[in-house]
Amino acid sequence: FGGMEEDGIETNFPQALRTRETADLFMTLIIHLLKDGGRAAVVLPDGFLFGEGMKSRLKEKLLEECNLHTIVRLPNGVFNPYTGIKTNLLFFTKGTPTKDIWFYEHQYPEGVKNYSKTRPMRIEEFAVEEAWWGSAADGFATREENQFAWKVSVADIKARNYNLDCKNPHIGELISHDPEELLASYAQQQQEIQQLRDQLKSILAEALAPSHAKGEKSPTSGKGGN
Repeated sequence: FGGMEEDGIETNFPQALRTRETADLFMTLIIHLLKDGGRAAVVLPDGFLFGEGMKSRLKEKLLEECNLHTIVRLPNGVFNPYTGIKTNLLFFTKGTPTKDIWFYEHQYPEGVKNYSKTRPMRIEEFAVEEAWWGSAADGFATREENQFAWKVSVADIKARNYNLDCKNPHIGELISHDPEELLASYAQQQQEIQQLRDQLKSILAEALAPSHAKGEKSPTSGKGGN
C-alpha cells in the first residue's frame, strides 16, 4: 500500500474498479486469481476500510465473492519508523459470500506503548488471537465476543455503504475512571507537552542564533525610507 501505478495500468482492470492506487489494484487481482477455497491474508491501511467510491465497489465485490471472516485491527506504529499509518489484517476465503465479519483489536504487549525500529511487533504477540481463532471447518463456531473481539453482520456493513471501519463496541468498558490512573496519565501528557515546548525553544534558538551572532542585517536594512 502507499504506491501509485503509472498511467494506463488501470485499463487492464474492469471499468468500475479502475484506480492507480496499488493496494486496490492488488486486492482486485488477488480476488480474481484466487480459486474457490483459496485463502488470503492481506495487510491494508485504514483508508481501505472506510474509503468510498471505487473502494466501496471493491469491498462489495470482496464480500460477494469471498468470505471475509476476520479483520485484525492493528495498533499504531506497526511499521514505524517508515510510516505511522494504522493497518489491518484481512483474512478471506474465496467461493462463498460473507455473512459475518469478526473483528479483533490487537493489543500492545504489557509495558509497550508504541512500536519502533528497535522494538518491533513480534509474532509471539499473536498467541492471544491464535487461542481465540478456532477453525474455519465449523465456521469459527468456538469464537466468543470479548473486550477485544466483536462480530458485525454483512447486512450492517451494506447499510454502512460497505464501510468496514467498525469501532470496538466494548471500548467504553476499557476506559479507566480510577483517579490515580487519570492523574498519572494527565501528568504524563503534561510532561510530553513540556518536552515538545523545550524542543521547539531549542530549535528556534538554533535557527535565530547565527543571524544575531554574525550581526547580519535584515533584508530591509540599509534601505532608505520614504
